[in-house]
Amino acid sequence: MRNRQTRRAKVAPADASIIGRYPREAVGLFVATGAMTIIVVNALFWQTGPHPAPIFATRSVTKTMAAPAKVVPAPLPASVAMPPERPHATTPVEPAAAPSKSHADPIAQLLEPANEVRAVQRVLTAFGYGQIRPTGVMGPDTRDAIRKFERSRKLPVTGDLSDALLRELAKMNGGPLQ
Repeated sequence: MRNRQTRRAKVAPADASIIGRYPREAVGLFVATGAMTIIVVNALFWQTGPHPAPIFATRSVTKTMAAPAKVVPAPLPASVAMPPERPHATTPVEPAAAPSKSHADPIAQLLEPANEVRAVQRVLTAFGYGQIRPTGVMGPDTRDAIRKFERSRKLPVTGDLSDALLRELAKMNGGPLQ
C-alpha cells in the first residue's frame, strides 16, 4: 500500500517542474495571460470616453459629453472686406444667343465622325459591298468596301470618307445617311 502512495506523489508534478519540463508553453501561457489582463483593464478602466457598447453602464452619456463652444467669427480686415451690394437692375436680361456651329457641343463633334462611318457601313452592307458590322470605326473591311463602291461609281479610289462618296451613298440610299 505504501508503494502506491509514493507512486501517486511522484505522478502529480509540482508547479516548478511543469515550467521546467515545458518552458515554451509556460512562457506562451504567461504572455497570453498578461495580454488578456491588459486588454480587460484597458477596456474597463483606462478609456477616457464612454464605450459605444459598454459592458457595465456606470455613467450616462449625456453627463460625460460637453456642450460645444460657441464660435464667433472674427471680423475681416478692411483689405479683404466685400464690396457693398448694388441694387438689382430693373431692365430685363436678354437671353443668350444660340451657340454657333463652330462652338457646338464638343462631345457631339467628337462622335459625329463615328456616326458618319456607322451610316456609311450600314449603306455599303445593305447594297452588297461587303459584310461590315456598323461599329463606327474605319477598319480594313470598311476601307475595302469603300474602294469597291468608288470603283463601281467611277470615283477616285481612296478608301476614305469624302464628300463625293457621301453624296453618292445618299443618292443610292434615297436620302441623307443616318
